[in-house]
Amino acid sequence: LRSVLGFLPIARQLVTIKTDADLSAEVPSLESLKLKTPNRTELLDYYNKLEFRSWAKELKKTDVPGEVKPLETSTTAQKRAAVGAAPIEGATLDLFSQEQESEVERTLEIVTDETKAKELALHLEDLVTKDGFEFYVLSDGSSQQEYVPVGVAFGTTDGKTSYVPIDNDVLLAQGLTLGTFKEIFGKVLEHKKPIKCGYDSKYMKHVFANVGINLAGVSDDVMLESYVLEAHRSHTIEKLAANWLKYELRGEEELLGKGAKKLSFSKVPVEQAADFASERVFIVSRLNRLFKKALSDDAKLEKIYRDIEMPLSEVLFKMEQNGVLIDTKLLDQQTVQLNAQAQKLEEQAFEAAGEKFKLSSPKQLGEILFDKMGVVLDGAKPKKTVSGNYSTSEEVLSELAQNYPLAKIALEYRTITKLVTTYTEKLPKMVDPKDGRVHTTFEQAVAVTGRLSSTNPNLQNIPIRTEEGRKVREAFIAASGCKLISADYSQIELRIMAHLSADKRLVEAFKNNEDIHRATAAEVFGKERDKVTPNDRRIAKVINFGLMYGMSPFGLAKNLGIGRDEAKNYINKFFARFPGVHDYMERTRALADRQGYVETTFGRRLWLPEIHAGGARRAAAERAAINAPMQGTAADLIKLSMIAVQKWIEEKGLKSKLILQIHDELIMEVPEDEVDLVKENLPKIMDSVTELHVPLIAEVGVGDNWEAAH
Repeated sequence: LRSVLGFLPIARQLVTIKTDADLSAEVPSLESLKLKTPNRTELLDYYNKLEFRSWAKELKKTDVPGEVKPLETSTTAQKRAAVGAAPIEGATLDLFSQEQESEVERTLEIVTDETKAKELALHLEDLVTKDGFEFYVLSDGSSQQEYVPVGVAFGTTDGKTSYVPIDNDVLLAQGLTLGTFKEIFGKVLEHKKPIKCGYDSKYMKHVFANVGINLAGVSDDVMLESYVLEAHRSHTIEKLAANWLKYELRGEEELLGKGAKKLSFSKVPVEQAADFASERVFIVSRLNRLFKKALSDDAKLEKIYRDIEMPLSEVLFKMEQNGVLIDTKLLDQQTVQLNAQAQKLEEQAFEAAGEKFKLSSPKQLGEILFDKMGVVLDGAKPKKTVSGNYSTSEEVLSELAQNYPLAKIALEYRTITKLVTTYTEKLPKMVDPKDGRVHTTFEQAVAVTGRLSSTNPNLQNIPIRTEEGRKVREAFIAASGCKLISADYSQIELRIMAHLSADKRLVEAFKNNEDIHRATAAEVFGKERDKVTPNDRRIAKVINFGLMYGMSPFGLAKNLGIGRDEAKNYINKFFARFPGVHDYMERTRALADRQGYVETTFGRRLWLPEIHAGGARRAAAERAAINAPMQGTAADLIKLSMIAVQKWIEEKGLKSKLILQIHDELIMEVPEDEVDLVKENLPKIMDSVTELHVPLIAEVGVGDNWEAAH
């Protein structure tokens, strides 16, 4: 109390407005405080420096009284993208320390007749033996299997761009027909010599494949170059242009609009579509030059790009084209069953609450729990969120579920309804009617650890810890005369921890093919391995996985439901028995602090932007520094496996095909007469993609559906 009272005078002084400060140097007169016309040039530079995109755009649109705002000519826009322009502050790589190159201005030719198109195609074919060319495709369509090209922009390093519109309107055609385009440009687009550069070339391969053109010979992809260099940043072409070239590309919304009034590219005047695509292919050329130089200066990153990401892009394209067969009738049945379960849970919730309410409403659930029922969290009513409501997050409900039935019911209800809305009800609507398959999109340049994700639909997050979640996997089925084969790396991240730490006891346990959790329990509890109890093993398992994610004594205590001192004792025992793991963690924290990033076994760079922040953000970055090399190495391994498996399929001329990749698991659809061959060779291929201090083990299963293959 004395210390608090002693602080009060200081606190009062801090909140008292000082009225006798001499501000004459900063404010010579009241006149100087009047609002003046801003220096738009300096202000715009300042906004760009701090990446205030919206304010910069707003400033450009605002007319200042007395100031004549000149229209930006195409020449001005071209000069903004000069190769020598400096990147905005905040860019991690210094790509511009090299001697500045001379400015290159963009020129555009719109090619609408066959004669000019043939001349352009011959010129592009000539470039096959020289520097190559860049391309950018505009497309229309509502899904990956329906996109069709509306126009293609071609560009070269000298700034010349050509746009070829594709239009099948017989009466009002504004470009070449699709048949004519294929006839003229098919040869050069399908040429296998790697001399083409694009942005998100996997997407563009789908666009061409949908009209019978097999795009080949893509040597570089600017999106993937950026991803390898700086995985933690945005890789949209607009952001790349702004970050590296100080060039503001128009977004699609500016050209097409949004919402119900959004146009398609085919409905935009050819001149506008041509300029839009031309600008992008010009930027692709400039960025590719910069990124290739940066990659060539780092052998490890160059290898990640050339040996993993670029070949993987081709594998993912084939997997997306293959798709996975779905049993829609089974999913419909599951929807009915899950909805019935949800209804029962609602009734149980009403009974527990003593009244009816909307169980799906976090606001109403919070009011029932904390206001009506007086539930407390850590001995007190929880604070409200910014929205003014109580938090009923999964973390909060999980903590309450042991003591309050309503919290447990709410968790189960959310799990059930999410399965319905995300999978059993949604998946049948996403089936391609042409082949009865779902064609997910594998996102290659999203996760900072190098892992793949999937969208439309997201198949990475199907819950497998519940019976209902596992049933959803039963709806992923093999085609007639085929089986599904699943191959999953066993305890991959723990094996990678053993490899990175080189801890003798941990490495030996894996080399001897021991139950790693039982082995850990024996070390931590000082028991013979045959004396380890199931509870000992459970604790050891939590410790093993917890430490991989940098779990603190507090986190471990919460996870195990024990006291913090007891949890700290477990961790100390673990590190005493596995000192190599402790040394690895300390080394990694120090390395991350020193250089701002960590690396996978293969050299993939994993940036940690908040490693020098304070408090909780720094703690989170340090946890990520420990875990990222394990997650990233696992991601590299599964990618190398996919590349190796696809190569083996093609070399053997098999009809088997890769259809899904989920975390550390590969799923193949295999004709019955190839099952034995694939079952024997798939684990061998996956186990031998690299050598670690510990053996890699891929476990294989076969079944008529995904769940049965486990």
